[in-house]
Amino acid sequence: MIRRVGFTALAAVFALGLAGCDNKGPAEQVGEEVDEAVDTIKNGGDESTANKVDDAVDEAREGAQDAADEVTK
Repeated sequence: MIRRVGFTALAAVFALGLAGCDNKGPAEQVGEEVDEAVDTIKNGGDESTANKVDDAVDEAREGAQDAADEVTK
């Protein structure tokens, strides 16, 4: 269990580093949410680890952007 959480955290950090410069538009965000919903349905209602990592990366990106916005004010 600890190994799985550690791997998920490492994957999130790695994905954040790779996607740090990626600005997604509203249409792309909606498309990703639809893809995640389809994956969840395919998994019998359980959200996949990949979807959880994607959500964590998106939240971290938004948090970093909010913090940068606060610093520049």
